[in-house]
Amino acid sequence: MRRCWHWLRAGNFSTADGAPLPASVATREVRRSAEAAAKGNRDVPWAAVVGLEIHAQICSNTKLFSGSQVQFAAPPNSLVSFFDASLPGTLPVLNRRCVEAAVMTGLALNCTINKKSLFDRKHYFYADLPAGYQITQQRLPIAVNGNLSYSMCIGKNQNKMVTRTVRIKQIQLEQDSGKSLHDDLRSQTLIDLNRAGVGLMEVVMEPDMCCGEEAAAAVKELQLILQALGSSQANMAEGQLRVDANVSVHRPGQLYGVRTEVKNINSARFLAKAIDYEIRRQIEELENGGTILNETRAFDYKLGCTIAMRDKEGKQDYRFMPEPNLPPLILYDAKTLPAHTSNLQVVNIDWLRERLPDLPSVKRAKLVKRYGIQPQHSFTLLNEDGLMEFFEAVIEATEMNPKKVLGWILKYILGYLKHHNLAVKDSPINPLLLAELLNLLESRVISSSAAKQVLEEMWKGKAPALIIKEKDLELIQDQNEFERICQAVMEGHQKEVSEIKKGNKKVLNKLIGQVQKATRGRSDPALVKQILEKQLS
Repeated sequence: MRRCWHWLRAGNFSTADGAPLPASVATREVRRSAEAAAKGNRDVPWAAVVGLEIHAQICSNTKLFSGSQVQFAAPPNSLVSFFDASLPGTLPVLNRRCVEAAVMTGLALNCTINKKSLFDRKHYFYADLPAGYQITQQRLPIAVNGNLSYSMCIGKNQNKMVTRTVRIKQIQLEQDSGKSLHDDLRSQTLIDLNRAGVGLMEVVMEPDMCCGEEAAAAVKELQLILQALGSSQANMAEGQLRVDANVSVHRPGQLYGVRTEVKNINSARFLAKAIDYEIRRQIEELENGGTILNETRAFDYKLGCTIAMRDKEGKQDYRFMPEPNLPPLILYDAKTLPAHTSNLQVVNIDWLRERLPDLPSVKRAKLVKRYGIQPQHSFTLLNEDGLMEFFEAVIEATEMNPKKVLGWILKYILGYLKHHNLAVKDSPINPLLLAELLNLLESRVISSSAAKQVLEEMWKGKAPALIIKEKDLELIQDQNEFERICQAVMEGHQKEVSEIKKGNKKVLNKLIGQVQKATRGRSDPALVKQILEKQLS
């Protein structure tokens, strides 16, 4: 990860690894950067500022203000109530489940939950918004002033963990719009209102990040939190988590630059690429004497670049007004809960707090403590959908050390799946089959090199025991045969034998490899080493 300066608050600098600079150094750095920037010094590094607005679809059977069902890929316009279609005289009815999901999300992100929040109308005209306005929470949202901690692997081998924190400005409830379907062949745009009115949580993050890698890590952590809470499935491929990134660059010590907004990014990988491209584009534009426009852009993943959509120089007037058909949303806690009122009658913040599940940070700590694995490996287990369950299923079915099991899973199973673009749930090798192979390895029925050969065949759907029998891969148990093979290898490699006798012990590994090759992986390297050392002496 590149090293850069990023401006957090007035007079507060830190390095990319999060370590604060001493006040005197920070002041000197501000002055030096400001003076150099004022003189147009190209040697002064650029600082990037990234903020995110994330829309998460709430996991609920019905929409935010109507009883219409929520279902992905349903036939067009098959899940539309009179209210969703904005027929005159229809009124909104707030979905309790959506409120509880937003409160739990706010609690998990260390937010202050507003016991009184308000709904507003945000007016704009577009074909997929039949009412001409969106019901949202502009003035007083349901949660404010939180933070999200996320970690990243850095270093040459990605073996060092660093933790960052991004501030959460607010979380607000709002309804989704419909979907426009463009038919280029007929030059038509069709409208599907199935999505209109679906409950969303908008999570607004402060501009505390400085590159695409940080933004992607923050979104991935939020995604895991939402899934752990059950407040959103957060499947980006299905549009259940959509990210808008606000990006600007400036010289350290100067005011923030003009920002651009990259809209509707639907994967963490594309988010990182879009932000890093936009940072490079803005820097190149400024260094070539150009200016940055306040505009909305889209990311073209095929070209790997952002494309201008519309400018935002003229600020759009959304004509916010209080929603007249919805009263203030009142929440309670243990102190303010009215007498003789159950938690099923109102939304009780403390009752929801007690029911928060283990969040990803807690799960990782438990994995490290229980299995003795590295912290960075606990991130991989949680970040890859279904991998932790796969790992624990193998652990339950084998006696092998958890660290060794994890090594096989990360290096061979996950490596193969990523190479073939497969999800863990689609793996041709299930946990029980892998456990069977590892048990054969642990009981010294086969060698590690033979186990790798077996694993290659297992991707074709065969059981390990059958493969071992067909290919005759069991370890050689006859001591005399072992000694004969080792002796033959030594006789064929007199140069290496001479070097070993002169004291170059590293060459012994080459002889061990030759024995492995002669036995087609049917020899135990530890036993081979023991026999060779005996014969050499």
